[in-house]
Amino acid sequence: MPRRPGHGARLKLTLSYAGFLLLAGALLLGVVWVFVLRWLPVDDATTLRKTFHGVIIVGPNRSDLLRGFAPAAAGALAFLLVFGLLGGWILAGRMLAPLDRIAAAARAAARGSLSHRIRMTGPEDEFRELADAFDTMLEQLESQVAEQRRFAANASHELRTPLAISRTLLEAARDDPARERDELVERLHTVNARAIDLTEALLLLSRADSGTFAREPVDLSLLAEEAAETLLPLAERRRTSLDVTGGTAWAVGSAALLLRMVTNLVQNAVVHNLPSGGTVTVHTAPRHGGSVLRVENTGPALPAELVPTLTEPFRRGTERIRTAEHAGVGLGLALVHSVVRAHDGTLDLTPRPGGGLLVTVRLPAPAPGTAAEPGPPDR
Repeated sequence: MPRRPGHGARLKLTLSYAGFLLLAGALLLGVVWVFVLRWLPVDDATTLRKTFHGVIIVGPNRSDLLRGFAPAAAGALAFLLVFGLLGGWILAGRMLAPLDRIAAAARAAARGSLSHRIRMTGPEDEFRELADAFDTMLEQLESQVAEQRRFAANASHELRTPLAISRTLLEAARDDPARERDELVERLHTVNARAIDLTEALLLLSRADSGTFAREPVDLSLLAEEAAETLLPLAERRRTSLDVTGGTAWAVGSAALLLRMVTNLVQNAVVHNLPSGGTVTVHTAPRHGGSVLRVENTGPALPAELVPTLTEPFRRGTERIRTAEHAGVGLGLALVHSVVRAHDGTLDLTPRPGGGLLVTVRLPAPAPGTAAEPGPPDR
């Protein structure tokens, strides 16, 4: 927004330095007047004093000293003023030089150049701390913008795929009217269901990122049981045992989002498991003023360097399958990470030595009096 022109910080500091220096000089001259000149006689006649040895000393009076002292005092004050202005201007320029670099970096960032860094050198002081904080902010902004661009590109690709398949099926049906329509309808239904699932996941991810949801006490153990009951048929078809252990674990947040988080974790654990004879264990418990949800599953070994990338949208690990029964949309762990972050929690992914993954979610507990008392701490 437009602002009225004003004096720069350098000019203000210069005037402040000169003013303080001039004030110090005036105070010094005042001290001389109070403690020296005012003790001299005010007579116009010559002052005569007699010592103990009878020697007569002739000295000037106050008027004589004022006539000699005033011009010198005025010259000293004028010198202090000029020296304060010049020295203050130079000193203020050197002090404000880091702000010029920070302002230049801010203007570059406003133009869209987030890769610019100040990288200020020198001793640790307020300006260095400000520059380092600004560099950290630019680094985080650059990372988030790059992540959003990748997300938009991947989302566009994922949304385009079912639409392109639908168009291909419709064109094939148009070119071959004798083709079996039941097969076409079934394939179109599958493709559209995947597109709907992807759109709903994107909307849910946006809702979690925005944090616009009501918060209430939620028992994670009940959500774990509900998710396990929903996914039990899938686990039985894949010959995977699904167990829920632990006790009451209260958290505060959106029950719908937390249920989706637990469901995604359990579904991923069932789908990305051994072809047969795999296990999935869901455990909930209170711990250290919060609640812990652990989902552990068997499965193929995961490289340690791959695990941190699993929470990125549309990223799928090596050998992590996509079955026709549960193809997924590539947002499972990304949505889990977003929900956990929106609830001020932490998400830890640890590959198991024998294969599979251990996912640990830690969420803060509700304030005292807003939920039932939690059980004993988890050991």
